[in-house]
Amino acid sequence: MTNHFSTQAVHAGEEKRKPYGAITTPIVQTSTFTFENTAEILDFMHRKAASDPQVRDEYGRYSNPTQSAAERKIATLEHGERALLFASGMCAITTTMLALLSSGDHLLMVSDSYHRTRQFALTFLSRWGIETTLVPIDGPAALAAAIRPTTRLILAETPTNPYLRVMDLSWLVDVARPHDITTVIDSTFASPINMRPLEHGIDLVIHSATKYLGGHNDLLAGTVIGSSETMAHIKEARGVMGGIGNPHDAYLLLRGLKTLDVRVRRQNENGQRVAQFLEGHPAIRRVYYPGLPSHPDHDVARRQMSGFGGVVSFEIEGDMDKTGRFIDLLRLPYIGPTLGGVESIIEQPASLFSLDRAERQAAGITDNLVRYALGIEDADDLIADLDQALAGI
Repeated sequence: MTNHFSTQAVHAGEEKRKPYGAITTPIVQTSTFTFENTAEILDFMHRKAASDPQVRDEYGRYSNPTQSAAERKIATLEHGERALLFASGMCAITTTMLALLSSGDHLLMVSDSYHRTRQFALTFLSRWGIETTLVPIDGPAALAAAIRPTTRLILAETPTNPYLRVMDLSWLVDVARPHDITTVIDSTFASPINMRPLEHGIDLVIHSATKYLGGHNDLLAGTVIGSSETMAHIKEARGVMGGIGNPHDAYLLLRGLKTLDVRVRRQNENGQRVAQFLEGHPAIRRVYYPGLPSHPDHDVARRQMSGFGGVVSFEIEGDMDKTGRFIDLLRLPYIGPTLGGVESIIEQPASLFSLDRAERQAAGITDNLVRYALGIEDADDLIADLDQALAGI
């Protein structure tokens, strides 16, 4: 198989000859897989006990052929041994934590992480005797100092949401490896096209496949990628807790992955052009985009990323009401809380995060912050739309 991502995205993980001579992998819409006779059941049980990678499962909560094809394709794109598909990105994160952590263990997490991930760690894991420490993304000394004998996992996002901070993966590995700590990176904002953390020595990679991997705003899915040994433990936990993705979403994900390379490259171009336009506009206070030299992690991003993504965050010169008026004047993007699709989507994080201003500020969400997740529209049209909306306020 070629190492070119556009070819892998189209062909990896799928059989050349599919049932009925179909081009696309079919949706295997079934809850249960049957056996011809007792001998076949016994053979199945022996192969399953031996962890035969070719053995199929007997029940849809454990695996499905459509889903398995998507997993193989994702593993190839991330250069990992094995991938697992889940019902959502949060399901992938929570199942991974529960599979790898036990009561008395300690979790280190970057403070600039998705608020639901923080909520699960601080609210739910704490109930089961698992303590979490939050550390800054750009503080290797603070991270190293926070490690305990009971630290089992370090979880970080890169780039982060919404300020697009980028962690230096090499020093994360250097800090964690001597202590035999498992490292996990949520790489949703990067996608395998822009960054592959496993190549930097990270143990596990997580994606909300709802975003760039699916790419069309029509499915919910999550995925974890890593070594076969570690993934076997996570697969067992998934089978018990039942957070598997469904075959129809897996089919849509397979379709979306085929265009991942061409979509993300276009979104990278749009992100860079829009960020540069906004940074030069007098109505904009600040732009957060790792492709700009003004971003605090620009040098790190240049070293470990091949593109900077389609999300641009920025602050309007104005208050919350003025920022809302700006968003309402835009004609192209939809207003909503997601990213990575072919359609551009914009949001004012303060309006969706909390009605309490003090709570927003404590979380680092300013009233005038905008997150713009760019689609694959023409950059000139996106910039012209931004220009007219900024003129309107």
